[in-house]
Amino acid sequence: MHALESWTEEKRSAWLYRVVSDAECGSTRQVLFLELARAADQQAVLWEAELREAGVAVPDTFRPDARTRLVGWLIPRLGIRPLRGVLSAMKVRGMSLYHAAQAPHVTPVSLEQMRAERHKMGGAGNLRAAVFGVNDGLISNTSLILGVAGAGAAADVILLSGTAGLLAGAFSMAAGEYVSVRSQREFHEYQITLEREELDQYPQEEAAELALIYQAKGVDGEAARHMAEALIRDPDRALDTLAREELGLNPDELGSPWQAAISSFLAFACGAFIPVLPFLLLSGHTAFSGVLLASGISLFGVGAAISLFTGRRALLGGLRMLGIGAAAGAATWFIGGALGVALG
Repeated sequence: MHALESWTEEKRSAWLYRVVSDAECGSTRQVLFLELARAADQQAVLWEAELREAGVAVPDTFRPDARTRLVGWLIPRLGIRPLRGVLSAMKVRGMSLYHAAQAPHVTPVSLEQMRAERHKMGGAGNLRAAVFGVNDGLISNTSLILGVAGAGAAADVILLSGTAGLLAGAFSMAAGEYVSVRSQREFHEYQITLEREELDQYPQEEAAELALIYQAKGVDGEAARHMAEALIRDPDRALDTLAREELGLNPDELGSPWQAAISSFLAFACGAFIPVLPFLLLSGHTAFSGVLLASGISLFGVGAAISLFTGRRALLGGLRMLGIGAAAGAATWFIGGALGVALG
């Protein structure tokens, strides 16, 4: 059945390549995707021969399933870029051409350049995730504490609620991040495994596909073929490049589920701890004022930090985040007050 599944995947890819080619009508990429469609059809023929030798019946014609037809219907309406993740998952190669982070004038044309490019965004991505994790914890727990305080709860109840909110939110974020990264990693590992099998069985066809992608990036045809053939001779380098260029993946950076979960837990907990701290150090109205002051300063700081990723001015970013946090806190304060009155 593995051969039949592979035949189906190749025929599905060829069908989608032609839809993508039609969407790229008039561009240099149109020819690329037509060539990729022909290459996929050729690989399907090889799988068909293997199936016939094994005595397995092969459908006379390929009929795309409902999901494939839906994606084919969406491509001309939404464009290729918004669907590149879906298309990559359906074994449509060449989606790395649509990565916004890679400008035409810095397109890597050698393995060494590719390896240098892949490290440029890693640190910034981790920092961005940490900042947003702190922001989530800060806003959610500040709002929770203000809501409980608005209901007229005693200081020890507010402290207990804030601590419970911190732990519940942090564990929830960690669990969600673990499941998300684990699922993504398993899917990417499956895609890389399929690519490794194809590389072992049909190295020349994979080299031809890789050469076509290089040509679409502006590399001369003869140079693209030489680069692809040189890479195919080294299976490890070939798999690394095919995963990156055809699948848009980096085999060395699939992500650790545990690391993502722990990082998410700590980031959320750090933010959620800020409004809890005044109730550990102060008492009465002083503690409540401390929550407002500490949360306000922290919200402004987080907003200013986020402006590093958005390119906006730090002052505007800080004031905007302060306004958002104030609105959330005020809403929960009034809702908590109303519930406190209603519940008597």
